[in-house]
Amino acid sequence: MKVKELAEKFDLKVVAGHRGLDRDVKGGYSGDLLSEIMGNAGLGCVWLTVQGHQNIVAVAVLREMAAIVITGGGSPSPETIDKADSENIPLLTYKGSAFELAGRIFPEFP
Repeated sequence: MKVKELAEKFDLKVVAGHRGLDRDVKGGYSGDLLSEIMGNAGLGCVWLTVQGHQNIVAVAVLREMAAIVITGGGSPSPETIDKADSENIPLLTYKGSAFELAGRIFPEFP
């Protein structure tokens, strides 16, 4: 599944990184502790987090993630949007919880 397909299917709002929407999503990871994400998130995953600061983009680049989804109705800072655009990392938002979204996405990845 491509990031743009994920966004459409699960009603995710794309706020940055539009040039990366054709990336393949190879799985997912949910968490908010950056060191845990750096050590455990899979390459090519979509990351569900409540964090909105620009350090999330650096972690996504390090782990070669497909996209970041800020859950819980949160919004990224303007600096985060700029950083995601410059790194071509799709940055999406979701009004519901990470738990809810993970449950909806999980069946798509056998």
